[in-house]
Amino acid sequence: MNGSLNESGDYTGTLPADCVGLRLDAALARMFPEHSRSRLQGWLKDGLIRVDGAAADAKRKVLGGERIEFAAVPPAPTFSAAAEDIALPIVFEDDDLIVIDKPAGLVVHPGNGNPSGTLMNALLHHAPALAFVPRAGIVHRLDKETSGLLVVAKTLAAQTDLVRQLQARTVKRHYLALALGQVERDGSVDAPIGRHPVQRIKMAVVHGSRGKEARTHYHVLERFERATLLECRLETGRTHQIRVHLASIGHPLAGDPVYGKTKSGDARLDAFHRQALHAWRLALRHPAGGAEMAWESPLPEDFAALLEALRHG
Repeated sequence: MNGSLNESGDYTGTLPADCVGLRLDAALARMFPEHSRSRLQGWLKDGLIRVDGAAADAKRKVLGGERIEFAAVPPAPTFSAAAEDIALPIVFEDDDLIVIDKPAGLVVHPGNGNPSGTLMNALLHHAPALAFVPRAGIVHRLDKETSGLLVVAKTLAAQTDLVRQLQARTVKRHYLALALGQVERDGSVDAPIGRHPVQRIKMAVVHGSRGKEARTHYHVLERFERATLLECRLETGRTHQIRVHLASIGHPLAGDPVYGKTKSGDARLDAFHRQALHAWRLALRHPAGGAEMAWESPLPEDFAALLEALRHG
């Protein structure tokens, strides 16, 4: 790095000669790989990064030697979400990460119908500095009624690293899913997912430009008379991916109110109050140092009780 950081993390320095001819945003991304290019573009647009003492356009070409000044931590964004004292089941926390075992029923982000009482509200209370991180550090979601492990970045650098890991598909996410019917063998579903063309609150397998690449691998763990317990591994992370993919092959999740309305013929399955889906294992590379880390979460009581009931006929 051709410059210096002060105690607050503010940077002052010059653009090196090997950046000559690059766009300014590309040069900054090379100098500061801990920040995404889009984030640096936003800071340039907001005037938080100054070049030779003035605001600068991200597209300008670098001549070499320009003086760069910026604050590593910009002013906190304005959240519509307020900090709320909500219990968080934390399984791991350090200076960079929080890993949470999310209970079913907890919404991740505030939105229509859920303006408060969400994971984001709880995070802002637990770690107020997350107000400085976009989306309070949340880099991936679980549906409201899906339980299990979810990772949150506590710093901008950690968030950038985790997003890149997700994009590179090196974050390993394993789920336990109780699918209706007899799944005969292990397999994969490779089918694009997009917004349902008619029912806009739903997702669907959608081919063509409206669908995004989606791939789910599943492994049979246990069979019951009218259902199959699967371990599912996500290769991509589309909204409702496992729910949509399993429904598309005729095996919707037990209890799924959106994609699994088919009656199974077993009152215990049909009465289950949520989709039977649990994010049981999460593995990733730690953003600081690169150590491989993994966590596991036991099945919640309602899911475990349903399986025990099915095992005993």
